[in-house]
Amino acid sequence: MRHVLALVFAINKINQDPELLPNITLGFRIYESFFSARKTYESSFTLLSTRNGMIPNYNCDTQDKLSAVIGGLGSETSLQMATILGIYKIPQVRAVGCGWVSLLSQTGFPSVYRMLPNEEPQSLGLVRLMQHFRWTWVGLIASDDDSGEKFVQTLKPMLIRNSICVAFTERAPHVPSPSMVHVFREQTSKLHSSISQTKAEVIVVYGDTDSLLGFKLFLHTNYQTALTPIGKVWITTAQWDFTSYIALNRWTLKPFHGALSFAVHTKEVPGFRDFLRTLNPYQPQGDIFIQRFWHTVFNCSIPYAGLTIKGGRNCSGKEELESLPGSDFEMKMSGQSYSIYNGVYAVAHALHALYSSKSKKELHPFLKNVRFNNSAGDKLYFDENGESSAGYNILNWIVFPNDSFVRVEVGHMDPRAPVGQEFTINERAIVWNSRFNQTVPRSVCTESCHPGYFRTVREEEPLCCYNCAPCPEGTISNQTDADHCNKCPEDRYPNRDQDKCIPKIMDFLSYEEPLGFILASFALLFSLLTALVLGMFIKHRDTPIVRANNRELSYVLLFSLLLCFLCSLVFIGRPGRVTCLLRQTAFGVIFSVSVSSVLAKTITVVLAFKATKPGASMRKWLGRRLASSIVVSCSLIQVGICAVWLGTTPPFPDLDMKSEAGHILVQCNEGSNIAFYCVLGYMGFLAIVSFTVAFLARKLPDTFNEAKFITFSMLVFCSVWVSFIPTYLSTKGKYMVAVEIFSILAASAGLLGCIFIPKCYIIVLRPELNTREQLVMKSKSGTQEL
Repeated sequence: MRHVLALVFAINKINQDPELLPNITLGFRIYESFFSARKTYESSFTLLSTRNGMIPNYNCDTQDKLSAVIGGLGSETSLQMATILGIYKIPQVRAVGCGWVSLLSQTGFPSVYRMLPNEEPQSLGLVRLMQHFRWTWVGLIASDDDSGEKFVQTLKPMLIRNSICVAFTERAPHVPSPSMVHVFREQTSKLHSSISQTKAEVIVVYGDTDSLLGFKLFLHTNYQTALTPIGKVWITTAQWDFTSYIALNRWTLKPFHGALSFAVHTKEVPGFRDFLRTLNPYQPQGDIFIQRFWHTVFNCSIPYAGLTIKGGRNCSGKEELESLPGSDFEMKMSGQSYSIYNGVYAVAHALHALYSSKSKKELHPFLKNVRFNNSAGDKLYFDENGESSAGYNILNWIVFPNDSFVRVEVGHMDPRAPVGQEFTINERAIVWNSRFNQTVPRSVCTESCHPGYFRTVREEEPLCCYNCAPCPEGTISNQTDADHCNKCPEDRYPNRDQDKCIPKIMDFLSYEEPLGFILASFALLFSLLTALVLGMFIKHRDTPIVRANNRELSYVLLFSLLLCFLCSLVFIGRPGRVTCLLRQTAFGVIFSVSVSSVLAKTITVVLAFKATKPGASMRKWLGRRLASSIVVSCSLIQVGICAVWLGTTPPFPDLDMKSEAGHILVQCNEGSNIAFYCVLGYMGFLAIVSFTVAFLARKLPDTFNEAKFITFSMLVFCSVWVSFIPTYLSTKGKYMVAVEIFSILAASAGLLGCIFIPKCYIIVLRPELNTREQLVMKSKSGTQEL
């Protein structure tokens, strides 16, 4: 009835328009197809024949010339009509039904035009809708005809390309005839099993009004009889007006509460509501449907038309259509009624162009090129495929307990919109099925893999069904349903949950941490102690014990030991370019001076005792020259090694991002490990020589004889550095630096303690032993003052 009223309203408005088809009056005839191919063909031939007669290829009417046909309402009906009308090149404007027949205009049926938009944007809109809500597991129910098959074949690949899987595909059952009730029960049982057993909460339903009557009956029966009615999110296409026939059969709409439907774009048409308010069953004005419609929706009698209700009231004619629930009648044009309205106007504008041209051409060229703005402000035209350029609205169905409903526009799909703006959806405006407690339904085969996990495919199952596995060590995934895990940048590392990368901690031996503070404190303490010993030796420089042990070499040794303690501080703190250059080279040169001084003292002691023998030729070697030559020459060799090192592959600051998880080791890259071990090796060589010489001189007279002390100090020195190498190689980062600092402090403290502490004991606590008489008295072989 809505479609009929839209047609009547459009014809009346055109006939009242003085500028559109002036002096020409449009009329119309309406025929029913009864969902029968035979009746459709018969009606088509009747349209082509003289009024009140059906004679193929014969029409002698002079006024009632057929200009165009609006219809049919179903896909099968449209095809059957096109088969007949196409022979006579009568334009067929299709405003309702499934869209696969749009291909008729391109495949042998150029007379078919569609006021409905192309179905491709609708299919794309379905995909975008599912992507927006992250629905990856959906069901498909399509009409059991060619258009349903084509829809499934078109939509399925689009879904798969966008990582959306189809849980099941079923055909909608047909309304059963009495003899086919058992078949209907089998079909609905299989359909119910697919729907109830699937995890899919979202089901797409495709078909036109007629082909889905059986599906509506199935839902109605399920709601009335089942203990737990089916509660799903139904997504319907624009081809299905599922409120049709509801009033007649009193089938409930409650299963569709919260449904989303695509609808052909529509607007409020000026004057349509006023037109509806003028309708009166007692003034049909040629409308043969109004009385039966009024009798049905208002449940009243119209006696003279033979429409009575036993014991019921008579229709007054003043009943208001606005008072009817939406399931019975809507005052606003639906998308399909709006398409019929626009289809009538398209034919009228084409006829106007035809008569204005005063040519005897067919209507087709003018209909193909028609362009006009309707009274609602929409610009209408047919594209090269004979299809409308309109888009789709997305409606949310809200059904109330009394089966009244409202349709709320919550989005749209407009193929003419700028790129990226074709699809819009207002999620907050949607009312969901009461089963979901107003939370967005989840329609997935498997619960999403949280960040920190990635998807692994299940064998022989769709891609949407997967397992979740934790990311491998050292990788992260920061999104839901990640296909793989990614490594963090070198300066970052995964957090505990492996869902994000966090900056690595810069790790180096600093003064603020306990280890660095303790080592720095010991370095300063030993430096202070060395300075005190040096000051004591300078103060008592003329005493026999200081003079007997070559005080100049003692000064050099004490000063070099002071620098050894202080150079360890260069190893603490963040490595820089200068500190990296100074660390090992300063350590190597200063220690070489220290060990060279010890070697010089040892050789001097040996020569001193050898020179006391009668006729000894060693006297000429004694003196400051020998000691200075030993210290300078041995130190210069180390300086040369360091100079070659710095000149070829100097040390530089480096960041080690891989050795320790979560840390960036800020360290000095030695540049050349060979050069570094050459420095250590040469220093060890000097120590071994000193130890050997001192060991050989250990039995010389022990009054002020340093040989034993030097032997022990070199033993400590070599022990420290021999243990240093494996320990140094087995550590990383700041602990490697701490090992070297500890070795420097231990070796230096060993030299200081073994060589100078005994002398300090005599100077401070036993000054009576620090005399020349004591020296001469205790000498067995005699000594000479150096």
